[in-house]
Amino acid sequence: MKITLEELRAWVAVVDSGSITAAASQLSQTTSAISRALSRLEKKLQTTLLHRTTRRIALTEEGQLFLEHAREILQSVERAEEQIAHRREVPSGRLRVNAATPFMLHVIVPLLDEFTARYPLIQLELNTDDIFIDLLEQKTDIAIRIGELRDSTIHARFLGVSKIRLMASPAYLEKHGTPTSVADLSHHRLLGFSQLDQLNVWPVCQPDGTFLPIAPTVSASSGETLRQLAVYGQGIVRISDFLSHCDRNNGRLVPVLEEETREMHHPIHAVYYRTPSVRIQCFIDFLREKFTSQALL
Repeated sequence: MKITLEELRAWVAVVDSGSITAAASQLSQTTSAISRALSRLEKKLQTTLLHRTTRRIALTEEGQLFLEHAREILQSVERAEEQIAHRREVPSGRLRVNAATPFMLHVIVPLLDEFTARYPLIQLELNTDDIFIDLLEQKTDIAIRIGELRDSTIHARFLGVSKIRLMASPAYLEKHGTPTSVADLSHHRLLGFSQLDQLNVWPVCQPDGTFLPIAPTVSASSGETLRQLAVYGQGIVRISDFLSHCDRNNGRLVPVLEEETREMHHPIHAVYYRTPSVRIQCFIDFLREKFTSQALL
């Protein structure tokens, strides 16, 4: 005969509560039912799990070993039950999402039709900030953060990485010429960030092998502004794939110094400050699914 979950629950309850009587009360069963369950369990295992006296119980060596397995089995069953219950729930309610403006416009907004069709009872509130915000202060359920995480107190789910490239419009390159070496960049208009100097380090190497820091000819605080400047022929830009994938596909932007470009990526995470609700989990799972299937990053 096979061991049942009821027998495992009775066994663990006796050990945790310290007596058959206490276990019976905990499980809303009779003491005789708990005692019979333990007897059946020991018979099936063909070993003694407990030394029982009128005053106390003590685990045998076999009992200690079996207890660890029993706990793992019960925890696994509980997790499975929770996941099924999670799938049965209909996600609903307001979901406040925060992201940098470029990510919101180029990644999240194009996916909204599909998300709202799948989860029609979730009411999205979309907010944009180009700096990291305090989730609690801004009453945000979930934020998308690009770059290395610095706050270890929040929960995070890794979504993927976005490759960084150097790009320019065909019109700019036709007018100013196409650089053929890293040194040629000194003769071009370079588009960069007005804040955060690390974003003005480009993935091409100087003679000493280090990445190239640039002094922007034109600077802006927003990646979307820099993208627009590049599309309108104002210079060469360092840009993430999530921001430029449509421009690359339709030829508005083309790679520059592709062979000289080294691997550089932005990690992208979904972050939240509490155990995720069903609607938070649905949104994270949806984004992860889209990133994987459509190579959006």
